[in-house]
Amino acid sequence: MKNKNKAVWGARFSNATSKIFEQIGASIDVDKRLFEEDIWGSIIHVQMLGKQKIIDKKKTKKIINGLKKIENEIKKNKFNFSKKYEDIHLNIEKRLFAIIGSDAGYLHIARSRNDQVITDFKIWTKRSSKKIIEQLKILIKSFVTKASYNVYTIMPGFTHLKNAQPISFAHYLLAYVEMFKRDQKRFMSNIDYINECPLGVGALAGTSYKIDRNFTSKKLGFKKPTNNSIDTVSDRDFALDFLAAASICAVHISRLAEELIIWNSDIFKLIKFNDKMLTGSSIMPQKKNPDPAELIRGRAGENFGKLQALLTTMKGLPLSYYKDMQEDKKLVFDSFDILMESISVSNELIKNLKPNKKRMLILANEGYTTATDFADYLVQNKNISFREGYKIAAKLVNYAEKRKKKLNELTLHEVKNVKKDLDKSVMKVFDVKNSVNSKISYGGTSTKNIKKMISKLKKEFK
Repeated sequence: MKNKNKAVWGARFSNATSKIFEQIGASIDVDKRLFEEDIWGSIIHVQMLGKQKIIDKKKTKKIINGLKKIENEIKKNKFNFSKKYEDIHLNIEKRLFAIIGSDAGYLHIARSRNDQVITDFKIWTKRSSKKIIEQLKILIKSFVTKASYNVYTIMPGFTHLKNAQPISFAHYLLAYVEMFKRDQKRFMSNIDYINECPLGVGALAGTSYKIDRNFTSKKLGFKKPTNNSIDTVSDRDFALDFLAAASICAVHISRLAEELIIWNSDIFKLIKFNDKMLTGSSIMPQKKNPDPAELIRGRAGENFGKLQALLTTMKGLPLSYYKDMQEDKKLVFDSFDILMESISVSNELIKNLKPNKKRMLILANEGYTTATDFADYLVQNKNISFREGYKIAAKLVNYAEKRKKKLNELTLHEVKNVKKDLDKSVMKVFDVKNSVNSKISYGGTSTKNIKKMISKLKKEFK
């Protein structure tokens, strides 16, 4: 009985593992999340062993039936996960012995936990990347929908958080669509990088059995087997790529949250949220706080931390496998969970956001936002260089500032103080709506451009 409870690798050891190492060495609380991937990988591995006549058909069928029974037990919460058996792989193997007896020992032919775990982890990472891509698609659609209702909503665009030039609120929203589209592409690229199957490389050197790695690769949804057994078991680039993509996506979410928090403030008053996206104060009865936005802004730091932690773990490891790498899964799983929640909250924020159109238009007319339009008008109509037009526009801004007037409040007579040969056609450049619609270059904020882009995006993200 004593030997029965030993770890599978314990045949050479005379003493039991120390309790503290058993505690920190066990990863079952984390990697039990890989049970579906582990069982699927084991079934395909056994099918390959049977196909290659390394084990007979009877054993193949017996092992597969046992694995399917274990999967059913786990899904029905009838499986007892034990730290004594360290990880998901050994927990399943121990249970398989209990179900089918000694034939379970054939499962691990031509396989090590080193290639087994990285196979499971890669499959999980591919699946999870696809889930994030789909979640981002939902978020993008919410942005496009909100933009479609705000094509004619004029607001100030900012640089240095100072009023810069008038833009459409829809154009602003579509800027985040571009960010999240890049995030999707990063995760898609990672799936392509990850598409090499580790199974069959063993502990680090390969195996002497005549296995068919192309068979297992195809069955498990990979393009091809990995090329080098040493690199395969020591590679965690795919996990780093995932964490990097998650961190960059978290940057975009945090930037969005930051802007929404600022715009929702009593100073800006550019947007309002539905009460369901706000919280109150324990002492100040008047408060309505944008806590969800603040939480996803704060959680971005957790995504960054997971990436930094794995970079630090991997930077000093010689080839090939070390126990340090066991820490990778918790970091990736946590980062995935955080990011999925942040994307969901972002989606709810956008859906429950209402722009203060009147306030946006007022602010768009403040800060001399059409000064560049005036400089451009002079270049296009008075045959002068942009730098000369810039100087004349600056003089007009100084003139208006001294008289505490907005540019659209100046008379033609006042405008002619900076350049005498102007006529009434110049006055249209100070209208923020005209300013927005004048930006006709591809990617610009004109209404025509935005309508075309919204139409394109609606087709792209049906």
